[in-house]
Amino acid sequence: MTVRLMIEQRFCGPPGCGNGGYVAGLMVQHSSLRLRVRLEQPIPLQTPLELDEADGGSLELRAAGRILARAKPAILELEVPEAVNYLEALEASRQFIGFERHAFPACFVCGPDRARGDGLRIFAGKLREEGTVVAAPWMPDASLSDGAGKVRPEFMSAALDCPGYFATHTAGVPMLLGEFTAHVDRCVHVEEPCVILGWRLSLAGRKHEVGTALFDGEGELCARARAVWIEPRSHER
Repeated sequence: MTVRLMIEQRFCGPPGCGNGGYVAGLMVQHSSLRLRVRLEQPIPLQTPLELDEADGGSLELRAAGRILARAKPAILELEVPEAVNYLEALEASRQFIGFERHAFPACFVCGPDRARGDGLRIFAGKLREEGTVVAAPWMPDASLSDGAGKVRPEFMSAALDCPGYFATHTAGVPMLLGEFTAHVDRCVHVEEPCVILGWRLSLAGRKHEVGTALFDGEGELCARARAVWIEPRSHER
């Protein structure tokens, strides 16, 4: 069965492309399995897309017959740091490097150029100067509602995306999301004060592996993700 999708302009990451976490969140809603999404090509905006089921419960996202992303069944193993409170996350967000330099300032998730009620405005900064964990406060607005007062799953997925990039501490080097494996335990409420953490897991050449987690206003873990971010070759270490 083919599902037809289109990524609206609002949900961009890099200019002209869909935000990776948002795209992954849309894809996995069409499966009962936990999936690892591999983004193989930039996802165009305002373009008809087709999502097809492949062998073994996998999914393939295409545009005009060209494969853009694949999703395959996966296990998510991730040890999550202890939650911090909203005020601690708010203080950490003051250290957000994107306020001074940002590769994609119009990004739906972390772009400082996006207005409230338009972008998610999740600004993850170092939790402690000597640490590797970043944190951000987030209060989802009504435009993200599922109609029953909760945030739609694709926006939960999007919120787990960019904090992982800022956990790499690469000082604004532009990178692209390569792989994303997320699990949403439950969707938070609209206007609920939430906290998002991001932390480094490993570095291998141009590949940065990170974890992210989203907590509700009571400090309960609601969603988590493991991701791989890819540096351009010009920045290879």
